[in-house]
Amino acid sequence: MTLATTADLLASAVAEETAVLAFNVITIEHAEGIADGVERAGVAALMQVSENTVLFHGGRIAPLVSACARIAARSSAPIAVHLDHFQDVTLITEAVETAADLGVTSIMVDAAHLSYRDNVDRTRSFVDRAHGAGLWVEAELGAIGGKANAHAVGARTDPYEAAVFADETGVDGLAVAVGSSHAMTTRDAVLDIVLIDKLAASVGVPLVLHGSSGVPDDQLRLAVRAGIRKVNIGTALNIAYSGAVREALSANPSATDPRKYLAAARQAISDTVAGLCRAVGEREAR
Repeated sequence: MTLATTADLLASAVAEETAVLAFNVITIEHAEGIADGVERAGVAALMQVSENTVLFHGGRIAPLVSACARIAARSSAPIAVHLDHFQDVTLITEAVETAADLGVTSIMVDAAHLSYRDNVDRTRSFVDRAHGAGLWVEAELGAIGGKANAHAVGARTDPYEAAVFADETGVDGLAVAVGSSHAMTTRDAVLDIVLIDKLAASVGVPLVLHGSSGVPDDQLRLAVRAGIRKVNIGTALNIAYSGAVREALSANPSATDPRKYLAAARQAISDTVAGLCRAVGEREAR
């Protein structure tokens, strides 16, 4: 397979009334496990690298993102590479300028921590540049809870304001606050499905659900049915990864070869990805 593009995957999701799952990558093992899990499920997906992960890797975008693109390009499944939650102006600028060489086809310009007007202005400025580089652009309105400086979980995105925001900024996708929260380690979030339906009817671009690790399968399927077209998963992979490493080291406390326990972590990610792809892809009875 060749590397897929985010625009093509989202266009297909819109046409088929399904959703593309987007999985966060922190290490090479994440990327390899994601590709394997997506292949097993027989679906399309995104690998995404966040600004926080770039900072974890010394502020360098290229090494991990390039690896993701190579792994995705060699997969039998359609996989695209996305940059997630980029806030730093310098990093956004670098990302846009180097995206084509790195195999990146989309970016989330995250200015949701700013005032509404500043969010519009910053997002709009980068949308113009990103579109010039051929990138699909996501933004956020109603900052999703669970991260520093984010709103309380009870906050919601207003449908009218979201429609105006999308028109003013020219974004291609919009992350909305509908009841999920980042970094949840339990799957008991309850989504506002009625609000998702209203947002989908009002906003002319695909809707994105962040914090999906804390949302149970049935709620995710209802969200997709209501109009969510991109579903972000991060914490669920880290729980699986860390749990597998912990179990492997507990079984063999004297282990020193990281390949032994990282293989288990990679497999745990693959299993989690495959399970989520299959669960979210199940059709709700109509």
